[in-house]
Amino acid sequence: MPDSDIILEGKNLNKSYVDKGKKLQALKDVSFFLKNGEILGIVGESGSGKSTLLRHVSCLEKPDSGNLYYKGTEYTGKSPAFAGAFLQMIFQDAQMSFDPRMKMKKAVVEATKGCGHEKLSRILEAVGLDESLLEKKAGSMSGGQCQRMSIARALCSDAGILLCDEATSALDVTTQAQVVALLQQLREKEGVSIIFVSHDIALVSMLCDRIMVMKNGECVEEGETGKVLGNPQHEYTKELLDNLIE
Repeated sequence: MPDSDIILEGKNLNKSYVDKGKKLQALKDVSFFLKNGEILGIVGESGSGKSTLLRHVSCLEKPDSGNLYYKGTEYTGKSPAFAGAFLQMIFQDAQMSFDPRMKMKKAVVEATKGCGHEKLSRILEAVGLDESLLEKKAGSMSGGQCQRMSIARALCSDAGILLCDEATSALDVTTQAQVVALLQQLREKEGVSIIFVSHDIALVSMLCDRIMVMKNGECVEEGETGKVLGNPQHEYTKELLDNLIE
């Protein structure tokens, strides 16, 4: 694979915290890469380090050691605003990510430092939302509508990378399927690259090109989704698949 295909990369990331005098290793020498136009799935149980990794990728936290690169240029230790120019987070509870006092139009435009009407209209159409929702506040919208608006807000920023942290886990099955279809469509039509964090292996198997399995802050297995899930090499991956079958 040519290095030019890699849009985002992390090398040997480590992070530890101290809790009640005890050192907890949240990330242990984690490395990953994301190719242009690719969807990378990260799976593992709660506490495996999935969300911690995304917080470091988005510069919400700084690693104790290791490096982050965007298109080959290091950005380790930069501000969240710096990283926000090329990547955006989509959170589990989209409704909570909006100011409840603010109408959607203001929330989206302010968060992206200005988004023209023509561009906003095109993006709303792409995510399947009517422009009338711009006059509503988060509390009067459904979970699926809020999640779509959250994705629209990210796209308005011109970020080419979406970081989805359990972005569908709070949605009902029907809405979940709609959001997954939307992410696939955005990858195909807009060329968006996505890191999709989830505890749901079945969902990841349908959506993602490659998969990364995390346990206790470590990446224990990584590769093309079909190969990893069809012939898992690590016992933990086998255990996750066994639980899925049960």
